[in-house]
Amino acid sequence: MADIIVVGSINADLVVRAPRFPLPGETIQGEDLATIPGGKGANQAVAAARLGADVAMVGRVGTDSFGTSLIENLKQNHVNATRVHRDEIVATGTAIIVVDAHGQNSIVLSPGANAKVEPADVEPASFLDSKLLLLQLEIPTETVLHAARLAKESGLRVLLNPAPARELPNELLALVDFIIPNETELAQLTKQTVSDEKSAETAARSLVTGEAQIVIVTLGANGTLIVNRNSAKHIPSFKVNVVDTTAAGDAFIGGFAVALLGGQSLEDAVQYASACGALAVTKFGAQPSLPTADEVKQFLRARQND
Repeated sequence: MADIIVVGSINADLVVRAPRFPLPGETIQGEDLATIPGGKGANQAVAAARLGADVAMVGRVGTDSFGTSLIENLKQNHVNATRVHRDEIVATGTAIIVVDAHGQNSIVLSPGANAKVEPADVEPASFLDSKLLLLQLEIPTETVLHAARLAKESGLRVLLNPAPARELPNELLALVDFIIPNETELAQLTKQTVSDEKSAETAARSLVTGEAQIVIVTLGANGTLIVNRNSAKHIPSFKVNVVDTTAAGDAFIGGFAVALLGGQSLEDAVQYASACGALAVTKFGAQPSLPTADEVKQFLRARQND
């Protein structure tokens, strides 16, 4: 069907920029409201497709106008959307996002149709001729687990972005080849304190259940940590001017997936992914910020020449 299959969420992001986050009970003035395609699953699908990968999306939207526009957006970004179902009962998922003057965001999700993505939506045929499955946690855990089982039976590698973090069955963790959390998600997932590189390594190693399993912890401006059973490697971040951090992690994952399938080494794939994430934070919005392959190539070339 496609080299990369994404089973996950599809949202309409309702975004407003404000000088800061409001205090409880406080009303502050923001800028004009923007409606932007989002959802971790759709973001990662579009991120990989913009970098040149062959990508298909499995998920759900409502029959409302948001759902129509989100499917059209996937198609415009060259993502196969034939397995995106239209749910006639619930509305399309939405996210209310406030972005402050420093580019940091605060997000409230209304899952809508994402909460109705069922194991039956993920058919074995979804994985024909595919190589990599991308998963997140904005859809039901039972569906994520079912998709991971089918992927492994079909010989695909599985990448899990455990966000939003929640307790996960051991079976799911054992099926995953790559786990990519940020430091907050890692702390919540492992119930360990993550405050620096050493504690991140300790927590990440507790997730490694198989010899070939790899945990990649994104540490924001502090770079990325690659951890397996026997070693840990720190990859520095790229310094950029931050406008909006929304979808930076999704850009990273899309970039990592594309580089991995392109045959790059693990460390080179993480560096490429880091460049994708860095470029994403320099623009406003989720999917509008996701870079193209040419943009990443130019960015890396410029950094090599610095």
